[in-house]
Amino acid sequence: MIALILGGTRSGKSAVAESLITKWAVGAPVTYLATALVDARDADHAARVQTHQDRRGSGWITRELAEDEDLTQVLAATSGPVLLDSLGTWLTRHFDEATESFSVDVEPVLAALARRDGDTVIVSEEVGLAVHPPTRLGRRYVDAIGHLNQQVSAVADHRALVVAGQVLSLGRADAWSDGLQ
Repeated sequence: MIALILGGTRSGKSAVAESLITKWAVGAPVTYLATALVDARDADHAARVQTHQDRRGSGWITRELAEDEDLTQVLAATSGPVLLDSLGTWLTRHFDEATESFSVDVEPVLAALARRDGDTVIVSEEVGLAVHPPTRLGRRYVDAIGHLNQQVSAVADHRALVVAGQVLSLGRADAWSDGLQ
């Protein structure tokens, strides 16, 4: 089973994802796959990471994706239930300064998700509802994460949008339009 949990900053998306994977795991150990690179000099980011760690407790296996690691390989090598948090921070690792763009080959990641032997809950940032970024780099990030979210959503079994801690289940676009004339 694959679930995609979308939401804005401080929407509650990670807590919702943690609750869902815990339910699906039925007592099995959950691997939390963290994609953020934490700069020890950034106290605010370190505090946010600590808040996530404290909420999960000691029963979780935390796996931090190293700077040079391939997400596809890590997903393929990790068995059991996985919470991947988040696509947005993973995407930021793939900024190409020469082209000033974000570039990821998502097809191998999608294939690895489909082949996993455990359930996977994926957290991602929904930034398309926010103020439009005033910079070219900001606009490129918004475009890239929007496209990435669409691709992952297409292979997910379940999708949800979290707003103010409330969950809105998202159906497939083709299912929604079936009833329209």
